[in-house]
Amino acid sequence: QGLSSLSRRSKKLPPGPTPLPILGNLHLLGDQPHKSLAKLAKKHGPLMSLQLGQITTVVITSAGMAKEVLQKQDLAFSSRSIPDAIHAHSQFQYSVVWLPVASRWRSLRKILNSNIFSGNRLDAKQHLRARKVQELVDYCRKNCQSGEALDVGRAAFRTSLNLLSNTLFSKDLTDPYSDSAKEFKDLVWSIMVEAGKPNMVDFFPVLEKLDPQGIRRRMTIHFGKVIKMFGDPINERLEDGKSGGGNSDVLDVLLTTCEESPEEIDRTHIERLCLVCTTKNLYEREN
Repeated sequence: QGLSSLSRRSKKLPPGPTPLPILGNLHLLGDQPHKSLAKLAKKHGPLMSLQLGQITTVVITSAGMAKEVLQKQDLAFSSRSIPDAIHAHSQFQYSVVWLPVASRWRSLRKILNSNIFSGNRLDAKQHLRARKVQELVDYCRKNCQSGEALDVGRAAFRTSLNLLSNTLFSKDLTDPYSDSAKEFKDLVWSIMVEAGKPNMVDFFPVLEKLDPQGIRRRMTIHFGKVIKMFGDPINERLEDGKSGGGNSDVLDVLLTTCEESPEEIDRTHIERLCLVCTTKNLYEREN
């Protein structure tokens, strides 16, 4: 667990390897940082400090110390450093994942727990999951009967995408008998690849305006496509003024909350909640 943005001049920093000029200890991480950190911990102890470029980071490798930080001191250490890639479309200002623990974060977390991840909400959509699985079975049966090759991974992705879109919007985002989900699948993968790349700007904030690797620029394009994709059904719902087929889907609930409590959530927050929930869930199912 890394705790960033600490002053190297602080006398309370734990021991760590001697940093090189400019690079600091970046050269010690290698291509498998988890193994490199475990090796460094054997020499410097379970609590050590590293200088990663311009960023001073404290690394915890013992279960006891991690418990102290994550359970007993969770509020003090709850905020996290924000990767430069997440600055695309100012995503860090709207996502519950990156917001600091404050009133806005608590409001969005409450909305998520009550309307998306609650047991009652999941139980109410059990029939929907059964229908989408049956559609997948029917699709596989059709391919078998016609003797066509079946891409199981692609078919499963379409099913997952439509399951999520029906939960959110009461509509399919892709045709189960076409390859229209491929573009979105590639888009989700591209977002995760860019977000997971080591970014020089995260270690040398002075390079922020240059974006030397182009990561934030590409993420801006990817996020823009996803936001537009989710913006269209939101626009349709607002223009029609109708509920999602009488099912009171997630979008209905969020729009109602937006009307009743605009200080808690607005249109932009709804789009970003959809972005985070969908890309995260689809990526996890793919892996």
